[in-house]
Amino acid sequence: MSFFAPLGALLSHVADALEPAFGTTATAVTIVLLTLCVRLCLHPLSRSAARGERAKAALAPRLAELKRKHGKDPERLRQATAELYRETGVSPVAGCLPMLVQLPVFYLMYHLFSTGSGGDLLDHTLFGAPLGGRWTGALADGGPLGSHGLVYLALFAVVTAVATWTFRRARRMAAETPFPTAPAGGAGEPGAEAVALVARISPFLSFATLITVAVVPLAAALYVVTTTLWTAVERAYLYRAKAGTDGGGENGGGAPAPRATTG
Repeated sequence: MSFFAPLGALLSHVADALEPAFGTTATAVTIVLLTLCVRLCLHPLSRSAARGERAKAALAPRLAELKRKHGKDPERLRQATAELYRETGVSPVAGCLPMLVQLPVFYLMYHLFSTGSGGDLLDHTLFGAPLGGRWTGALADGGPLGSHGLVYLALFAVVTAVATWTFRRARRMAAETPFPTAPAGGAGEPGAEAVALVARISPFLSFATLITVAVVPLAAALYVVTTTLWTAVERAYLYRAKAGTDGGGENGGGAPAPRATTG
């Protein structure tokens, strides 16, 4: 028996329970609820990742001082930077774990609704658009303004709004947070170039979600849109909470130390 069959059966049972309230959209609602449950379970990791990102930003002045001190000795600079990260407990990849943990759930949705291993899930719809279908199919069946195409246009509208807001916020944060760069003519701290590259391109990554929504099955697109919206709201909350604690620290009395334990 396929590993995905029991998971598909569970999804179907939940959808059947919700059908009296939501009718033919019960399976789509189940996917949204599943996504919210996954993100709620991952919220502690997101909080830890946010602390790690704030801790990295707090280290920027010390990293700059190390660069001034050891800029002519790349090897010594790498050692001093690595030691600083160890002392403060800051992970250079803080913030990545919540995204990585979601990948298996996304794959589950993609597999169930693209291979038929989930039983009759491919027969379920969202306002007439099959959850196993793709945008190209909607375009062939009525065009972008057809009944199926309008479902995707609604998803594209949500993603575009969230991506635009995320883009502006990321650019603003990038301008406020100095990122380590390699000194001219030499190597900088470990991962400095990668960090700087991610900092430059990350504001644009939110728009890549539009491509994902267009090419994956509608069920997986629902997961992507829901988790994207959750991420935007969650990050706004976490960093607003950060701004509110800057004056007194998370535990009161001064700014929090830059030590953070992250995944």
